[in-house]
Amino acid sequence: MALSPTTIAELAEHLESCQLQARDTHKITDDHPEMDWDDAYAIQDAILQRKLARGARVVGLKAGLTSHAKMRQMGVTDPVFGFLVDEFTVAEGATIQTGELIHPKVEPEIAFVLKTALKGPGCHIGSVLAATDFVLPGIEVIDSRYRDFKFDLKSVVADNTSAARFVVGGRALRPSEVDLRTVGLVLEKNGEPVALGAGAAVLGHPAAAIAALANHLGRRGQEIPAGSLILSGGATEAVSVQAGDSVCLRVQGMGSVSLRFA
Repeated sequence: MALSPTTIAELAEHLESCQLQARDTHKITDDHPEMDWDDAYAIQDAILQRKLARGARVVGLKAGLTSHAKMRQMGVTDPVFGFLVDEFTVAEGATIQTGELIHPKVEPEIAFVLKTALKGPGCHIGSVLAATDFVLPGIEVIDSRYRDFKFDLKSVVADNTSAARFVVGGRALRPSEVDLRTVGLVLEKNGEPVALGAGAAVLGHPAAAIAALANHLGRRGQEIPAGSLILSGGATEAVSVQAGDSVCLRVQGMGSVSLRFA
């Protein structure tokens, strides 16, 4: 690690304040170019500790940067990961106040709920499918705290991978009831399709993102607990939204889930 504990705490306070106050900032590596990956996750961890100290509850985890093409573009070989707390949870069909966000975008996701814990190293797709209770459609609302959505990967990891809100719904299925690799997804905005994808867009198989998360946590001596909900990563590009928009995700054989923005 390159940053001091004091600097990590200060950056965590700064980024969380930006999230809570819906104000943007320049990317933190502008001021701390020496920041490494351990520092980035330490800042994310410090943000989580701030939330837990105020009574927040962890409700899940998330993977990001799960497209092979995007990883090649960014020059990395692994996804990035973040946490989900109860303040991010939105009920199916609910309305999100855009005034609480900076520049929101939506991503279609396949969410996994585990029946048994997963721990790396050595976790693979088969391990994930065996440990999964059910999967269901989800929409993640991302909202980078960085001005104009301009950031590098260490800055976005520190910012909890742009986590802001999420909703799950539709029809929950056992992993054996759906081919998660070929399942089709349609993201609609105001009744019009705006993004099309399939499960294979997520690392070739959405379960691969969950395995990567388990292996990432395993390197840190942690695991994904039983009962966890995990967002496996966007299956299409993110789509910008604004007040007045309604968004619906339809997943083949798994129903739909929706949100509104006001």
